[in-house]
Amino acid sequence: MILLGKLEILAPAGGVDSVIPAVRAGADAIYLGASSFSARSSAHNFSREQLAETVRLCHLNGTAVHLACNILVHDDEISDALSLIEYACSIGVDALIMQDTGLISLVRSCAPDMPVHGSTQLSVHTRSGVEALWKMGLTRVVLSRELSAKEIAEIARDCPVELEVFVHGALCMSVSGQCYFSAMLGSRSGNRGACAQPCRLPFSVKGGTGHDLSLKDLSVIEHLRELEEMGIASAKIEGRMKRPEYVAAAVAACRQSLDTGTVPQELYDKLRAVFSRSGFTDGYYSGNRGVSMFGIRSKENVQAADSRIFGSIHELYKKERQHIPVDFRLTVREGEPSSLTASDSDGFTASAVGAIPEKAIKLPLDRERAEKSISKTGGTPFLMNSLSADIDDGMILPASALNSLRTDCLKSLSEKRSALRPVAFAPYKSGSVISRGGRLPSDYRARFPDGNIPDDFLDSELIYVPLTLSSRKLDELLDRGFAVAVEIPRGMFGMEKNIIRELERVKELGINEVLAGNIGAVEIAGRLDMDIHGGFGLNLSNTQSLNWAKAQGLMDAEVSFELTLEQISRLGGIIPVGIISMGRLPLMLTRNCPAMNDGRGCKHCETAPTIRDRKGIDFPMQCYGACTEILNSVPLMMSDRHHELRGIDFEVLRFSTETPQQRLEMLRLYREHKAPETGFTRGLYYRGTE
Repeated sequence: MILLGKLEILAPAGGVDSVIPAVRAGADAIYLGASSFSARSSAHNFSREQLAETVRLCHLNGTAVHLACNILVHDDEISDALSLIEYACSIGVDALIMQDTGLISLVRSCAPDMPVHGSTQLSVHTRSGVEALWKMGLTRVVLSRELSAKEIAEIARDCPVELEVFVHGALCMSVSGQCYFSAMLGSRSGNRGACAQPCRLPFSVKGGTGHDLSLKDLSVIEHLRELEEMGIASAKIEGRMKRPEYVAAAVAACRQSLDTGTVPQELYDKLRAVFSRSGFTDGYYSGNRGVSMFGIRSKENVQAADSRIFGSIHELYKKERQHIPVDFRLTVREGEPSSLTASDSDGFTASAVGAIPEKAIKLPLDRERAEKSISKTGGTPFLMNSLSADIDDGMILPASALNSLRTDCLKSLSEKRSALRPVAFAPYKSGSVISRGGRLPSDYRARFPDGNIPDDFLDSELIYVPLTLSSRKLDELLDRGFAVAVEIPRGMFGMEKNIIRELERVKELGINEVLAGNIGAVEIAGRLDMDIHGGFGLNLSNTQSLNWAKAQGLMDAEVSFELTLEQISRLGGIIPVGIISMGRLPLMLTRNCPAMNDGRGCKHCETAPTIRDRKGIDFPMQCYGACTEILNSVPLMMSDRHHELRGIDFEVLRFSTETPQQRLEMLRLYREHKAPETGFTRGLYYRGTE
């Protein structure tokens, strides 16, 4: 169990120019990315040399450094990713922030002493998800932004690992790690750090704002003490793409809130002026979701950030922040070189030797005069906490000599604090990947959002139906001869206990197969000893992640639909794999349904609502669990490319908004290996992503 402690303020650093503003404004830790394998690839990021210098500077100031290696990697990138991580270990970064389950597994093996934090890209929003990452050896979990205060508190209660919560900055419309919008529309994958932010463009629903995928920036800075009382370890500020002034203002506001319980209105106004989208929102944290959460970067927002505002913010980090308490011990004895020892609050100690004191003619050196010189620590991160003085009577030591002692002593202390402290790393010995062979898929599975399934699908290996389907309907499907698996929602916000009850219910009916697309769902199903089929939401993108899935007890898994067919064919591992080969791909998973903007609530959605882009193209939406899926405007169709699906064990026909007749027609095309003449996409199976 993690004991209650001081809440860490974690600041973003998109480049070296944001490091000093973060440190001097009061950050306890910063997170940053290298020039590769970072989820903010368009930020300035850091070269290896800059990383080392930043670690030295931050450690001097008592600030931790977390390196984000939080993207999905492909097999041909594993070696380079591990090289970066080995370098990070060599310079002693304080933690790695990671998403890819395969890469995490390798790091736990190569560098067991390096703390690993589960990125928000892992979509963890339940206690079961947290416990799954704890069992993997992670020391901290970054929770999904969509959680309410009540839900965070429930997860945090007697939690086995540290928890990190976003408290300020941009909100994605989608649950992190479950957005494929940018990838599908422009081959720029958010899971690969290249998101083009299409959600900030005009998308509209009836009765909406006209920008119904663009949320205001999150801000719950005034609740930091509440989060600390819950036992949260870290308050995270989003913004590696933002200016240094934004970083400084956000950190200063958090520092004020945590230290004093309030944020001066003037500082909050500066923070709003430097960057906001129609103001801020606490809708997820407070549970007040809806139209009030939507906002855009308006002309007025941009104009608010003028040179006067930036100039005033510069004052926040103009000078060194003196915050590291030091206990000094001064020794001045007749006939011996004077000496000064400094011990800081982190256990570092340094000493300096100076001039031999002389007999005083007038005013001998006393403790008061010594303290006046020793306490002048300006220009350093240190401040004098105490001074013990062993001074022989009648001795004198000039102020210049005392100043030199202090300067030399603190210089030595600084060098010790900033020295690189490597973490052991055992190089990974990669064996040859065992090819999955050129086999073609011999079976298909069909996913339905309801229980209306024609007998034509009886030859399917499995049918996936909602976990919430009634017992009567499930019994009917079993009696008709279907092999039934229930789908656990990817969005389980606030539903964990109910999901466990529902799984126990279907087990009593004789159903032991589940489709799990979230790591928390895998954990729950594993506890109930159910047969687990991994869904696309697990984002399995390399051989190591497939090995991880096998080690978790999964029977088989859908690989990420962001991979190309060629990449899939080269995957190793022994777990059977499948792909979604037909149906509307889910582009977003969102807890704040855009269709709620019309004020009529969910009951009016008898048919799937749609959201329209600026080109007049409609994207259907469909709810399941605690979230809404925004689906692609056209279906994926690979039915005529069956002969190219090499190394794949099964296909998934993923039905969503189709009519019964449309589903039958799609099944016919699948069986006849044909595709419709128009109105479909090949997804990313040929063009891939950045």
